[in-house]
Amino acid sequence: MRVVLSTYGSRGDVEPMAALAVRLRELGAEVRVCAPPDEEFSARLAEAGVEPVPVGQSVRALVSGPPPKPGDLPARAARLVEQFHAAVLGAAEPGGAVLATGLFPAAAGAQAAAEQLGARFVYVALQPTVLPSPHHRPFEYPMLPYPPEATDPRELWELNIGTMNALFGDAVNSRRAAVGLPEADNVRDHVLTGRPWLATDPLLDPWPRPAEADAAWPEAVQTGAWILPDERPLPADLSAFLAAGEAPVYVGFGSMPLRDPAGAARVAVEAVRAQGRRVLLGRGWARLAEVDGAEDCFAVGEVNQQALFPKVAAVVHHGGAGTTTTAARAGVPQVLVPQMVDQPYWAARVAELGIGAAHDGPTPTTASLAAALRRALAPATRERAAALSARVRTDGATAAAKLLLG
Repeated sequence: MRVVLSTYGSRGDVEPMAALAVRLRELGAEVRVCAPPDEEFSARLAEAGVEPVPVGQSVRALVSGPPPKPGDLPARAARLVEQFHAAVLGAAEPGGAVLATGLFPAAAGAQAAAEQLGARFVYVALQPTVLPSPHHRPFEYPMLPYPPEATDPRELWELNIGTMNALFGDAVNSRRAAVGLPEADNVRDHVLTGRPWLATDPLLDPWPRPAEADAAWPEAVQTGAWILPDERPLPADLSAFLAAGEAPVYVGFGSMPLRDPAGAARVAVEAVRAQGRRVLLGRGWARLAEVDGAEDCFAVGEVNQQALFPKVAAVVHHGGAGTTTTAARAGVPQVLVPQMVDQPYWAARVAELGIGAAHDGPTPTTASLAAALRRALAPATRERAAALSARVRTDGATAAAKLLLG
């Protein structure tokens, strides 16, 4: 069977697809991955033995550039729908399978291609808040906020249908009409399907099912997180820094660009030093860098976090699903400084599990970050983080591959 995996987003959207591709190939499937053309994503896919089909604009260039104007959204959505429809249509085959995640218009384009070809389509969520549930609110688009008096999840998810239609309905249905497919009255549920997959760890992200079957809530299939094993050695200069003193605190914001990276780096260094710890800065898309050249601070670029995190005292990060899971597997405390979308959810979960601290808001001060670090570095938190690590599943990609090909 030929399987096409499709995504448009950051590394946290691409790397799980590489993990699934590896397992699918082991089971005999022919796999193609439609993904953004960013060099770092292509390199990671190549390391996993997967040749990508590049689609769309560089995500790093997109998020690092000037913020889009509200009026630009319809045209951008239409381009993504068209680009991913064309790419998946050219990569998939009738009777095969298409699995999509990432930005909604890209997933909608992939879904239309699968429908046109007669291929099986699976929508997968890499975080829970995109899926309708009576237990959480939908994501709120700033340009279309929900009425302040609306607080019930059922009401909010019903309003979300109108929001998604307003934002993406024209882009999705124009493409569908152009290729002879019927229009979708409810584009959200048409793309999500009635049985989406959820590729998250059930311990970190328990998916509570509704008490009774209800058409308002999809029957999500939780597979476990899709983790790509990383065998890359740590750079020699990083290993030397780690060996030169006590375990440092790692601070990195992954694919999140920050408005004031120099200020963020200063705050991080001061807050970590206040705990008597050395500092390891992950440059990431924020381009964090050393602030004063002192020997207790080191900056590192792209690195094997699976190998690094067990060697640090704590991980301060933005709260992406992948980084949260990697830190949890490493058994180290976390401080989450959530920036957007699902990151507040992961911050809350880490705090609820007692394996770290959730910073209140996206822009820490030295005092606020130092306070969160004190909570995370407390002996009880370290003990809980270490105890939980062995319970995080690592077979999610294998389970998903067997489910897809079964």
